[in-house]
Amino acid sequence: MAYVVTERCIQCRYTDCVEVCPTDCFREGPNFLVIDPDECIDCGVCAPECPVDAIVPAEEIAESERTFIGLNASLAKQWPAITTRQAPLPDAENWRDVPSKIEHLVRESVAG
Repeated sequence: MAYVVTERCIQCRYTDCVEVCPTDCFREGPNFLVIDPDECIDCGVCAPECPVDAIVPAEEIAESERTFIGLNASLAKQWPAITTRQAPLPDAENWRDVPSKIEHLVRESVAG
């Protein structure tokens, strides 16, 4: 199973993980990243790079965040690939420890 980006990424969108991914499986949304499960090779090099610990193996995801498995898969089909590190969102530090951020997820693609 693939790795999954979870709720902790919403409103932060740190991209440290993108730089180390050998298969370019990350997709970029307006305020969240997802992993394309069809591209992920389950290598795990991305998880320790995430400064907010938002990336977990699908088989180890908390029950409360299991919805993110399907969310990553569906949004990965809509959002463009991201292959280079970018600056986090401007107020990422203010959001990094905020719980229950799903209501803030913007699902529209950043590419028009």
